[in-house]
Amino acid sequence: MTPIAIAHLYHPVRPAYITPMRRFGEPVVPGMNYIDRPGAYAVIRDGRDVLITRQADPTPDFQLPGGGIDPGESPLPALHRECLEETGWKIQVERKLGAFQRYAWLPDYKFWARKVCHIYLARPVRRMGEPTEPGHSALWMSVDAASRLLGNAGDRHFVTRG
Repeated sequence: MTPIAIAHLYHPVRPAYITPMRRFGEPVVPGMNYIDRPGAYAVIRDGRDVLITRQADPTPDFQLPGGGIDPGESPLPALHRECLEETGWKIQVERKLGAFQRYAWLPDYKFWARKVCHIYLARPVRRMGEPTEPGHSALWMSVDAASRLLGNAGDRHFVTRG
C-alpha cells in the first residue's frame, strides 16, 4: 500500500474528495494517534538567496520560516505572523507553491502530529528587527546551501522550486 493510501487509513473522517498530498519524511506508524497540525511556511527569495531560520531548541534545526496555523486563523495571516517572529522580516507573498504532509513528534507540544505544510513563495519587504521567537535566528544563504541545511525533505524540495 502506498504512503498516501496508508495516511488515509488513519484519517477516516477526512472527506474522500480531498486530493492525496505528497508525504515527505518518516513513514506513518500504524496505530499511532496523530493530531492534524496545519502550518504555513515561506520560501523567502531575494535574487539567488533565500532566508531560512535556525531553531536552537530542543534540537538545532534549519527550517523554512513559518509555523502553525492557530485555531480560527487563516494561512496567510499565520504566515506573516510566523515569518516576522522567526526572522524579523515583513514579507510579500507572491503565490502558493504547494503543500506536503509529514508525520513527526512535536517536542514543544509533546504529541505526534500529521503536519500539513502549506508552502508559499515570498519576497522580503522590510526588516523590522531581530527575530522575537526565542531561540530563532535568521540566515540569508544561497538556495544550494539552504537545500543542504534544511532539516526536512519537504522544505528541501520546495526551496529548490521557489
